Amino acid sequence: IELLLPTHFVLEQNYPNPFNPSTKINWQSPVAGIQSIRVYDVLGNEVATLVDEYKPAGKYEIEFNPASSIRNLASGIYFYRLQAGDFVQTKKMILIK
Repeated sequence: IELLLPTHFVLEQNYPNPFNPSTKINWQSPVAGIQSIRVYDVLGNEVATLVDEYKPAGKYEIEFNPASSIRNLASGIYFYRLQAGDFVQTKKMILIK
């Protein structure tokens, strides 16, 4: 079986969106390196770090469940940001309680 590695960075829209209680975030990286996905509120405050580690090139998925974190997030708009090397992309997600 030949595994096809991604040829470019992709940060997909979370699903479902709007979400309650949790949502999935998918991304892919064509290169190995430190990758981080962080969640921010509309004021730019970081509310969660979902990933912050070295990962090989590949496709990934992580579940974001604010109810299982220390902070009890209110309904509203949040942003998640993928940073991998020089690549940075941000997308919007909506939490409805």
